[in-house]
Order: sequence, then structure tokens, then C-alpha cells
Amino acid sequence: MLTRLLLHGALITMEKADKKLGMERPITRRDMLQGFGILSGSVLLPSLSNSAEKSLFTSVNRLDIETQSNVYPPALTGMRGNHDGSFDTMHALVRSARQAKSAQPVDAVAFALEKDTYDMIVVGAGISGLASAHFYLKEFPQAKILILDNHDDFGGHAKRNEFEVNGRNIITYAGSSYLVSPSGYSAVVKGLLDDLNINLDRFEHTFDQEFYRRNGLAGGFHFNKQKWGVDLVVPFSGIFANDQLLASPNISLEESVDQLPISEAAKTEFLRLFTTTEDQIPHITAENKYSYLTNLSYRDFLTNDIGITEPEIFEILQDLAVDPGLGIEAVDAYAALSYSGLPGWNAAGLPSSEEAFSPAIHRFPDGNASIARLLVRLMIPESASGNTMDDIVTAKFDYGKLDSAGSNIRLRLNSTVTNVQHSDTSDSSKPVEIAYTKDGQSYQVKARNCVLACNNSVIPYICPSLPEAQKEALAEQVKQPIIFSRVAIRNWHAMKELGIGRVYSPGSYHIGVQIAYPVSFEGYDFSEDSSEPIVLNMYRFPHVNNLGLSPQEQYRQARAEILNTTFEDIERNIREQLDSLFNGTDFNSREDIVGITVNRWAHGYAYDLSSHLLFDTVYEDYDDERYAHVRGRKPFGHIAIANADSGASAMLESAVEQGYRAVNEILAL
Repeated sequence: MLTRLLLHGALITMEKADKKLGMERPITRRDMLQGFGILSGSVLLPSLSNSAEKSLFTSVNRLDIETQSNVYPPALTGMRGNHDGSFDTMHALVRSARQAKSAQPVDAVAFALEKDTYDMIVVGAGISGLASAHFYLKEFPQAKILILDNHDDFGGHAKRNEFEVNGRNIITYAGSSYLVSPSGYSAVVKGLLDDLNINLDRFEHTFDQEFYRRNGLAGGFHFNKQKWGVDLVVPFSGIFANDQLLASPNISLEESVDQLPISEAAKTEFLRLFTTTEDQIPHITAENKYSYLTNLSYRDFLTNDIGITEPEIFEILQDLAVDPGLGIEAVDAYAALSYSGLPGWNAAGLPSSEEAFSPAIHRFPDGNASIARLLVRLMIPESASGNTMDDIVTAKFDYGKLDSAGSNIRLRLNSTVTNVQHSDTSDSSKPVEIAYTKDGQSYQVKARNCVLACNNSVIPYICPSLPEAQKEALAEQVKQPIIFSRVAIRNWHAMKELGIGRVYSPGSYHIGVQIAYPVSFEGYDFSEDSSEPIVLNMYRFPHVNNLGLSPQEQYRQARAEILNTTFEDIERNIREQLDSLFNGTDFNSREDIVGITVNRWAHGYAYDLSSHLLFDTVYEDYDDERYAHVRGRKPFGHIAIANADSGASAMLESAVEQGYRAVNEILAL
């Protein structure tokens, strides 16, 4: 009885806390797809080896696409990214294959057989898949192409989120963020940007490079009471990439360090870490420093070479490498210092960079989603109006036109491919048969060629006739999980009051919070005034720390974590974190949060060789045959393999180049 009373009391306390946070407020958020068919846990997969089922074949000319015509996926909130319903079929297929010890080619199946034969079918409507279709069309403008994707929106990781606040449309990116140093792109990638009429010089005017300084928005640390004993924001410089775009803190470095909620001994060590200019590893010659630092973790560098001993410093810095999705014990010191910008560059005796600062300004408001949208509009003009890189930002896509009967280019969403094989499995010169499920129905369609531009690690399950060695290589491509949460708020008075535009939050659920990037295009204006609504970008790179696990092992554990975390739990963490961040201001999560979208990328960044130098053997050439991604991407008859995975680089340019390579392998047949 006492246990029940205690439990009842705890529930009442939790309910009161949730109500204070505004968990019951009427925002659209509860994992709903608003009209899209969601596959249940009991999914329809092709049945194997049952000749009687051949009589069940049904010929169809087109699919019912009513579910695509009345919904606008970018405006959906709640759990997005790898949203519920997008992975059920594939997970069931993988589980089934593992239980059977191996996947087998399909002999006879029960699905509707489409009459059309396509010139090419692309599996995956991300940047690589869309680029593959584009490159094929450049060679064969009249080609018939079908693009299949398991999500309810196209773009892969290059998707957008939209919020409607007081009649104003606010756009931000859901995944892939910007064009990284496009001046160094290959001729292939630059050619694609030219095809899309993207003028790189335009970004010099669309990105407001003075926004943060004009509004006095610096970088800083945020400490929460639960972890650090106090809700506190401390302005701090020198901890962010693109730091030059931020305003300078209104206090000195010494004053910033003095405000940190750590011991005096830790403050002394932390200040020394930021201010030391003397080379702490003089015994390592200049020509050997790179090799030394890439074979040493950042944590070991701090401990062994800088003499950092205070645990609180490691607790602050532990997760600040960010992008690799690993703790500082698993990130090499050079990457931590150069890419992540963590302190200690001068202490390592590294030379001052003479390279001119190049801020990351090549951004659309929705990140690289605009690249995907430009590609789709170019191939399927009836899907959206306009013809410029500016009007793509506000273009309203008609999703009902993506898969129109009679169109040479068809993009079919909510369609999970379950099997890919040549029509004669003993002859790879034969056409390709692709089986997929959509809305609980199984289908089969044929193509002369196929590009698998999907997550490379699932290819062994959907294309089981591949050579075993190739399937083993593909299985090594373990993507890094990420959570990008987007929170629409009524105004950004609190950020202005704190003088903060971006913070790291050690010990919080999301490691970072920032104002969305200040980008304006024709017809779309960023929120210049702090009384206007805005989107806060929050990000989490889940991993396990200090357990000696490989990156692949960490990513698998992190994937399981985020797939088993409900939207409600993430929402609660968001509200608690923002209330802590803005403690002492007029911000109140219950009243001021008007929309939440959580982009759950269970299969996020491609496994990037440059991020795992402590674990992987590195060869001079990324195309070295000893690399798993090179062995895995080999063409198999009329089946070619693309995706950024096959380039071992989580960058847009890799996705494009791999699509180009895959198409050229097909053209060479």
C-alpha cells in the first residue's frame, strides 16, 4: 500500500512538473504523420519459394498516390528525420535475414507486378540518388526513371523543417547544413551546381555576416543545475568554429573562467589551457607533430602533454568534439584542435594559420534541402514553380505531382525496397527486378539499370545475390546517429538579453543550442528583430564515453538509444534545458515554445575515415582497394552503388561524386 502511495505521489509530482513545462500545450508534436500510411510491426514482405503465389500477381499501370497529394512533409512536426514508419519494413527484413543466418534471392513472390520497365531505378532519394538520376538524364534526356525512397519526403539528410508562427513561415534545416568550401569542389560537383543555376557569390549577400556582432550575440557555456549545481550562462570565446562571426564577449577570458562553476584548481588549469603559448611538446619536431597528434587522443594530449588533471575540465570538454559523435578519448588530438577548435593549438606548438578566414556562409535557409529541391524541380518541373536559386526557398512543392502517371521521371515516397536482383540471378547482364512495399502492399518493378543510393549497410539484405566478400564490406558502413531538434519560439528576447547566440551545454541532453543561421533570400527574411519568432537549433551527438569501444560499436549503441527514446522524453529534455538556459529572463517554455520538430537521424553521417584516425588504417588514396567502402561499392552487373557511404565522407560533394561514378559505371556497360 505504501509503495502504491509513493508511486502515486511521484506520478502527481511528474504531472505537475510536465504541466509547468507546458507538455500538455496544444502544439502539433505527437509522432503523427498526418495522413501517411504507417506500416505496423507486422509488415508485408515478399514470400519466398512458393510457386502457388505466382497466381496472385496483379498487373498495374500506376499506384494510388492519394496519400501524397494532400500533405506537405516539411511542415510536419514531432518525430521527423528517420520518422516512425520509415524503417519498420527494413528492420523486419534485417531481423528475418539474421534469424535465417543469411538473406536469399527471391524466387517467387506475392506482389503487384507493374507493367512499365524503366531505363533506371534509383533506390534512395537523397542527394546522391537525385544526382544519379540527374546525371543519367544528361546522357539520356528521354529516359524513364523511377526513384524510390522509404521516407515521406525526399532529400535524404538534406531535408527542411518549416514552422508557421503568427502567420509567418520560418524555415530551417533538418540535417545537411551547407556547402563546405565550394571553391575546392571537383569539376563534377561544380558542374552540378551550374546545372542548378547556383551562383556561389550570391551567398555573400544572403548570409548576414554582421548579424551576431550587430546584436551583441557571443558564444558561451551553459551549465544546468542538475549537473553543476547552478543554472548559469557564461560568455566565452574561442570554443566555436566560425567564432569570428560571433560578437566578442563583454568580459575578458579571465573573467569568463572565473565565473565557471568549477573549483579554483580547475579554473587555474582551464585558463592555462587557453592561454599557454609555449610549445608543450618541443621534443616532437614540426614535421612530426601531425603524425604524433593524429595517433594520440585529445584526452591523452590534455593529460600527458598539457598536464591537465582536474576532472571538471574533462567533464566540460568531454563531448565538445561534436561532429565525430565521439568523446575526447576517441577523437585524435589534431582533429580536436583543428576541426573541432578545442583549446591547445599553441600548446601543441602548431604554426599559426596564414590561410584567410572563410566563414561557412554558403547556406540556404533550409541548408542543402534546397539542393535536393532544385534537383527535383529540374527533373519534375510540374512539382514546383520557379526557376532560380532564390525562388526555390519559398517554392511550395506539390507532392502529388512527384509520381504522376505518364511522367518520365517519377519519385515514389513511402516505398521501402526489399529485394534487388537481376531477372536471371545467374546472369548479371539481365535486367533488374526491384521489389518494394508501400502502404502495406508489395510491388515488383523492372529496370534496365539500378543505382542503390541508399544506406550501404542495408544493401546486403536487399541485394543478397552480391558476392559474400562485397556484402561483408558493405556491412562495415555504420552510419553515425544524430539528433537535430528544432524549436520555434515566439521571440528571441532571452538570447538578446543574455548576449548569447550559441552555447555549449556540457551535461545537458543536447550538447548545443544556437539561433538558426541568419539567412535571407528574395521573398524570405530572417527574423531581424528580437520581438519576432525564430527557430532555435539544438543538437545531440549520442555516444558512450570511456568504454574502449570502436566508433562502430558506439554508433550502434547510440542508435539503439535514440530509437528507443520517445518524442515525449526528448520534448521534456528540450523544455527543461531551455528553461535552465534562460533562467532569470522572461522566457518560459510553457508559453514561449510554439513548435518542436525532432530530426532523429538513427542512420546519420556516413562513416568518415577522417574522423576515426585512432581506429582505422589510413591509406594515401581514399579509393584504395583495401578500404571497405571501395570494395563494397563495386558494380554488380546492371546494379551500381552510390551514396556518401561509398565515398567514406559525410559531405554533399561526396554524395554527388559517388552518384556520378555509379552512373558512369552503368554507362560503361
